[in-house]
Amino acid sequence: MKAVFWSFFGVRKRRDYEQDAANLNPVHLIIAGLIGAAIFIGVLVLVVRFAVSQ
Repeated sequence: MKAVFWSFFGVRKRRDYEQDAANLNPVHLIIAGLIGAAIFIGVLVLVVRFAVSQ
């Protein structure tokens, strides 16, 4: 999850990126990315609902 979190922001050290590329399973990265995207969209929806209701 940490690798996916940092990739959402585009901030990653080259050394850490290379280590992740060698050790992480692509299926796990895809699942973690989908979960991260769903959480991000959920937070945006909550913020918009809060802003509109005020």
